[in-house]
Amino acid sequence: MKLRRSISCCVLGVVALLAAACSDDDSPSSDASAVQTSQSTSVAESATTQPTDTSSGATQPSSSAAPAGTPTAVVTTPAAALGDPTTTFVQIDGFKQPVGVSYRPSDGLLYVVEQDGRVVMMIEGQPRRVALDMTDLTTADGERGLLGLAVTADGAVAYVNYTDNDGNTRIDEYSIKADGTFDPISQRQLLTFEQPYANHNGGNLVFGPDGLLYIGTGDGGAGGDPDRRSLNLTEWHGKMLRIDPRPSDDAGYTVPPDNPFVGLEGVRPEIWSIGLRNPWRFSFDRLTGDLWIADVGQNNWEEVDVGWAADGGGRGLNFGWSAWEGNHRFNNDQPPDGVTQPIHEYPHGDAGCSISGGVRYRGSAIPALVGWYVHGDYCSSEVRALKIEGSAVTNQVVIGAASSVSAVSEGPDGELFVVTLNGPIYAVLPA
Repeated sequence: MKLRRSISCCVLGVVALLAAACSDDDSPSSDASAVQTSQSTSVAESATTQPTDTSSGATQPSSSAAPAGTPTAVVTTPAAALGDPTTTFVQIDGFKQPVGVSYRPSDGLLYVVEQDGRVVMMIEGQPRRVALDMTDLTTADGERGLLGLAVTADGAVAYVNYTDNDGNTRIDEYSIKADGTFDPISQRQLLTFEQPYANHNGGNLVFGPDGLLYIGTGDGGAGGDPDRRSLNLTEWHGKMLRIDPRPSDDAGYTVPPDNPFVGLEGVRPEIWSIGLRNPWRFSFDRLTGDLWIADVGQNNWEEVDVGWAADGGGRGLNFGWSAWEGNHRFNNDQPPDGVTQPIHEYPHGDAGCSISGGVRYRGSAIPALVGWYVHGDYCSSEVRALKIEGSAVTNQVVIGAASSVSAVSEGPDGELFVVTLNGPIYAVLPA
């Protein structure tokens, strides 16, 4: 039986057993630091639950891991009129500060990425085995730690994105054994670069439809892009990078010859797109190949950016930061022209203050949700779906709530997981 079937059967069984105990999400509060705690915050700010300095971004509540226990069904209250998608969230416990769910494409084996440096295999809806323990190489500290994982299509090799013990970004390669664990002896460094501040490290990495590795980087940190890195083509910060992870003669990777800035003197040839602040989760639409980016804002606006596949999938695009925050002018000394504006933005307030992306749903369990872009917000705990028609958002609904959402990820069959830094992960099913 395929893994995805096992997970679905497990989840549906839990719903039936616990239907009488359904309630709104009630993740425990705690005092551990969170990966997004300073995602919109200057490194100089203290960890408070409200912004204290308008020159830097919003600070978010801290959190810690929830204890392992019996999965709990959390049925959300329908937030929209009949015909809009409604969902049930089914809780899966036993994880410590998870920041995302990934999978091995060859057989659908699920991996949960934990910020403290572990990759845990999730089998039949439960954490079963540690696939990789690199806790000696990184530390979960604010926005630092193990932040991303991508596995090759044949399931033979994995790539991790993390901050090392000096706080700098590293991309490493590991071979995957037949049992799904990673071979620590096979570790190979692809690239590394310094981080000037502790926050805005980006951290996600994803294989695109072209089989190449895309790496999202933050602007380097502090608040307001103080070093003006995001639009600077000599910097890797604040960018979407695109590489072939196979080594070349003089580097741990190869630069694809069709990258948009190849051959320009003084420019980083790995750059695919520019003008990002802190892309906290991005994904490719498995149907269309469009690139969807949730970019965390500064003090006022959160945004969703798209690189449409028909227009190059983000090739050479400028998403605006720090000339713009969303659709609003920000640093006046940065050039305002040539910007691809977000498909969606929302203001800080009741809607939240730190977006957590995000996938366009292509599963089959929730027909009314197909084609909608689903994301969370770390501050508001709302999980929202955006209806996409053409190249515009025409409707949005809240489909659930979960405390301290760190990501909305998809499994091998396109079904969704809401990941929370508190510890629980929620499988998303129809209500």
